[in-house]
Amino acid sequence: MQGEEDKRRGAGVLDVGGLSGLTEEEAAARLERDGPNELPTQQKRGLWRTAFEVMREPMFLMLVAAGSLYLVMGEIGDALMLLGFVFVVMGITIVQEHRTERALEALRDLSSPRALVIRGGVQRRIAGRDVAVGDVLVLVEGDRVPADALLRRGLHLTVDESLLTGESVAVRKRPSADASALDRPGGDDLPSVFSGTLVTAGQAIAEVMTTGGATELGKIGHALRRLAPQPTLLQRETGRLVRRLAVVGLSLCAVVVIVYALTRGGTTTSWKEGLLAGIAMAMATLPEEFPVVLTVFLALGAWRISKSQVLTRRMPAVETLGAATVLCVDKTGTLTQNQMSVRRLRAEGSSFDLAGAPEVLPETFHALLEHAILASQRDPFDAMERALHAAGETTLTGTEHLHPDWALAREYPLSPQLLAVTRAWHAGGEGAAGELVVASKGAPEAIAELCRLGPGERAALEREVELLAAEGLRVLGVARGRRAERALPDEHAALELELVGLLGFADPLRPTVPAAVRECQTAGIRVVMITGDYPATARSIARQAGLAGHDQIITGPELDGMSDGELARRIGDVQIFARVVPEQKLRIVEALKAADEVVAMTGDGVNDAPALKAAHIGIAMGARGTDVARESAALVLLDDDFSSIVAAVRLGRRIFDNIKKAVAFIVAVHIPIAGLSMIPVFLGDWPLLLFPVHIVFLELVIDPSCSLVFEAEEPEANVMQRPPRDPAERLFTWGSLGVALLQGLSSLAVCLGVYLWARASHTVDAARTLTFVTLVVSFLVIILANRSFELTILGSLGRRNRALWWVLTGTVGFLALVVLLPGARTLFHFEAIHLVDLGLATLGGGACILWFEVLKIIRRGRHGRHGVRKGA
Repeated sequence: MQGEEDKRRGAGVLDVGGLSGLTEEEAAARLERDGPNELPTQQKRGLWRTAFEVMREPMFLMLVAAGSLYLVMGEIGDALMLLGFVFVVMGITIVQEHRTERALEALRDLSSPRALVIRGGVQRRIAGRDVAVGDVLVLVEGDRVPADALLRRGLHLTVDESLLTGESVAVRKRPSADASALDRPGGDDLPSVFSGTLVTAGQAIAEVMTTGGATELGKIGHALRRLAPQPTLLQRETGRLVRRLAVVGLSLCAVVVIVYALTRGGTTTSWKEGLLAGIAMAMATLPEEFPVVLTVFLALGAWRISKSQVLTRRMPAVETLGAATVLCVDKTGTLTQNQMSVRRLRAEGSSFDLAGAPEVLPETFHALLEHAILASQRDPFDAMERALHAAGETTLTGTEHLHPDWALAREYPLSPQLLAVTRAWHAGGEGAAGELVVASKGAPEAIAELCRLGPGERAALEREVELLAAEGLRVLGVARGRRAERALPDEHAALELELVGLLGFADPLRPTVPAAVRECQTAGIRVVMITGDYPATARSIARQAGLAGHDQIITGPELDGMSDGELARRIGDVQIFARVVPEQKLRIVEALKAADEVVAMTGDGVNDAPALKAAHIGIAMGARGTDVARESAALVLLDDDFSSIVAAVRLGRRIFDNIKKAVAFIVAVHIPIAGLSMIPVFLGDWPLLLFPVHIVFLELVIDPSCSLVFEAEEPEANVMQRPPRDPAERLFTWGSLGVALLQGLSSLAVCLGVYLWARASHTVDAARTLTFVTLVVSFLVIILANRSFELTILGSLGRRNRALWWVLTGTVGFLALVVLLPGARTLFHFEAIHLVDLGLATLGGGACILWFEVLKIIRRGRHGRHGVRKGA
């Protein structure tokens, strides 16, 4: 009997106009009582845990070792200074970790699965964590069930429960109670659909019974805790480099200790001083900033991208964005606003334009609009069905063509085999005798199939469809019929109906799209539109959007008839794919990848998931996309706007550029530190120029510069005026490393020159002071120079970067204190110096990379101020 009940009631019970659900106040009270609907996750890292992890860092251990060694040598001031710096370094690291954690937490909140609920009689999309016990859920194909719930109403609902049971076969679900049970909350019923399972087909209304840790999934949550994120390609590459440099640093440390002690008599004092020199050498060569830069840049980069309405679900997508060469996008809702309106009606050889919302509709078109509304949900969520109801309320109110009292007898849902929806109604209400009124709407070719049109009639229909499509309208056909209830066939395609006419829907282009398309074109990115609409509709929208080559179109049927070789030959020239079904997107993606394109693909449905996974960057629609699509994608477009994708590409290029700038700075500044630490060891008559306290001071400049200054740097002016970077391009290229090496060697050469000049007429401590000032100033100049690989230092000063001025001001202020205050000079082994000498040292540090500024000017002149070129 239940099967007959399903057939009789069908999906009509999912017209949810009479359901109210919880009020917002009731939902808030239950969330306060039960807590958010989320599984137990890994605990946040507290202050003490973060501090303990900092204590295990090599730099921290070396600081403690150096401080302890100073205590053994009786240098209490030096020891206290170093141990004090330990807490400063710990504070900076904790602040960085907290900022990163906060960004990641914000992304986790955004990535919470969504749920469609009825609250206060209104359907609302909410975050899954905000679902409360008693909420009324609306479940459709592709949804992830947000909580354990009791199924109240349903149509052909099947659910994949493999997450809980391990069974790969989807399970058919039937309602557990009649509709009136929704008005009687509580009871002893057990849930019939479970949190985390996936709706693979059908629709349903369900009442939430348990949430969060009380769900079946929550009970096994300890085995399902969020896994640690996998390292990205950049992080793996950086990890290898850090490990190799760590081995080099420790080896040099041992060499420095031995050489220093043996060349200075091998006394106990020389061994202690040699240990200090070795620790300084190890601190100078260990690039512990690399992992920090990658972690901070990728986490904060994903957070910045989320501000452009694009959620990053997988970190490697941040790296890949800057390399994208093709953006494959849906037309509806991405290029257009998905704000449908019925624009044109065609029936009985006549046409009527609804532009301007006329209040009087000619009688010829009443039946067309009437049956289109009958073929729709009463309380629709679909944009086209909402447009039909709006048109009906405007033009049919007060006529006999609206039927709020009719009862639904049967629904034939849309299927891939027949792209139409048909509904059969009791014309006199529930239980009324007599014939059923049958109404169908869908793709014109599907309606032609149901109406059994002959070749001539089909050709005439296609001509009318082309006329509407050429105006950029989406076209639906409408059919009608009458049948006795018992005469309704089991198969949708077995119906025989009568053609009523055609509807043309207008969906205006988003106003931001033409500018975004132009930006893609200047950035060397192809925009490929994939749509299920007719070629003429697609061509009209492409023309409005400014897509190049809109005369060449491949349709879905043509795609099916193509060999892989023919598709490979044509894929590079075609910008539009029309009448495409979701399953064909995967073939398009594979063909583009075979042509060495880096592909970003948008999608929203269950059938889009394979293409989203196959693309280099899968982008799911956040506003209208299914949970399956979101889970398959690397990015989620929260507002479904094409311009947000382009903004994310721009940010992806900016992030990669800024990582390269930070890495170049790290390499450049470690060269003079290592050189000034090592050279005196091998020149027996030279005193040590840098002690651990000096290197700690320099680290206080390097760390904030890398993680704050370069991360916050604005994009280059030509970031979207150059081709996409080669995806095989490594972060540490010979070109970027070569520039960094030259910068570092220039700084080292100037520092050594200043030391030799000062040593001729000053004491050792005074020479050390001037050398250190030169070194710090050179670091600040390298920061300013590396802010832009295009603009000179003067040209980039107008670019906003608050972190830069904090770092510059703090560094200069601290340098002034250690040079001018007698107590600080003693701790740093400095000596008072004349202002003239200080000015010369400052000038030397500032001039060390003038060659790099000259190179920028020459390169800019060669390529033009806004010339297109490969990324720096």
